[in-house]
Amino acid sequence: MSRKDIFHDLVKDALTQDGWNISHDPLYLSMGNLNIQIDLGAEQLIGAEKDNQKIAVEVKIFLRASKITDFYGALGQYLSYKIALQENEPDRILYLAVPDSTYESLFREILIQKVLENYPIKIIVYDEITGVINLWIN
Repeated sequence: MSRKDIFHDLVKDALTQDGWNISHDPLYLSMGNLNIQIDLGAEQLIGAEKDNQKIAVEVKIFLRASKITDFYGALGQYLSYKIALQENEPDRILYLAVPDSTYESLFREILIQKVLENYPIKIIVYDEITGVINLWIN
């Protein structure tokens, strides 16, 4: 099993422990002649209102020597997936799942903070050791 698969399964299990039902693994979307796949689709029943909240989660692990290059790729992928979701499943909210260590070391950098101010993204921060979701950033 590759490291990517391990983190994919870790985030999937963390979402399940957090009360989410994994509805798609992966979530396939098409737009024009392009087909894309987002790592996970999940749904959660909200309280007594019984309104379904749906999310899509792209899992990232930032393994390259240049984490900023990984960030560039993740941001471009997130923005493209967000457009595809708006067209195909507008009720589904997209999240980028990143390891806690990457969030602490990279996402707190001034440049990244400024980029995220201009291009806000929803983030799930997960602990890559314990398999627990530490933070939801909306």
